[in-house]
Amino acid sequence: MPVPKRRTSKARKRIRRSHHALTAVRTVTCRKCGHAMLPHTVCGHCGTYRGRSVIEVKEE
Repeated sequence: MPVPKRRTSKARKRIRRSHHALTAVRTVTCRKCGHAMLPHTVCGHCGTYRGRSVIEVKEE
């Protein structure tokens, strides 16, 4: 079984892992109610998508 001849340095290891960073979730504001929502999805608070009422949301 092959084994590395030299220990991987901290710099080499960190360069390799540079793409593993977490990114924040991108959100947009709803045009109707102003709540944060994911882009290209129906607003879970008011039930609208692109200015039209798509689903009925229960009043809490």
